[in-house]
Amino acid sequence: MKTKLRQMIRYKSSIKVGNKEELISILNQQLADTFDLYSQLKQAHWNVKGMEFHSLHLLFDQLAEQTLSFVDMIAERTTALGGVARGTIRMASKLTRLEQSPDSFDNSEYTITKMVERYAQVCTSTRGCIDSCESHGDKATADLFTEISRGLDKSLWMLEAHLL
Repeated sequence: MKTKLRQMIRYKSSIKVGNKEELISILNQQLADTFDLYSQLKQAHWNVKGMEFHSLHLLFDQLAEQTLSFVDMIAERTTALGGVARGTIRMASKLTRLEQSPDSFDNSEYTITKMVERYAQVCTSTRGCIDSCESHGDKATADLFTEISRGLDKSLWMLEAHLL
């Protein structure tokens, strides 16, 4: 989804307007995926069952809190470039590339496996954003995605450790 030029004119930056449009599109796509990851973590937090309920209930909530901070960082960078952050639940649901949250949470191993799949997808797309932002002349946004990537990687590792 391209951002209209008139929305960006009031923001001064050394980044070319055409590149800004692409960057804002990249940011909004990643915003949708990351916001969807957040909502799926909360869904897992509320519904997880099994022998590890208490520890997973707390873990999913901690991961959701961290992910929400990434959502905020992405949205604010979008507006700093002169775009409109497409950050409502309805907007995210139209753009997200993640699979729907599981319907069943009766088995904690299954829940973790599904969250690992979601995290892996967002980790991969975040790395792609780093390269795309650099190719559009925006090292600052690439750096933002690098920071987010480090946090997502650590969270993915923490989830995967439960499956070993």
